[in-house]
Amino acid sequence: MSDSVYKVIELVGTSSDSWERAAANAVEQAAKSLRDLRVAEVVKLDMQLDAKGKVEAYRAKLSVSFKFEGS
Repeated sequence: MSDSVYKVIELVGTSSDSWERAAANAVEQAAKSLRDLRVAEVVKLDMQLDAKGKVEAYRAKLSVSFKFEGS
């Protein structure tokens, strides 16, 4: 196996349905502009609430790694 380097970025995905969908949204959006995604780790889950305490959105913070292609 050859040596590799990976870059790790932090993303926050949102969904009005669930934390799972929020995490998937973040990864799906990242995949549109990044190549060779390797690992996505959920770091934190929280919710956005309205003034009455009703859940408006589920949020998932992820660390996502992808293969670094340096010059």
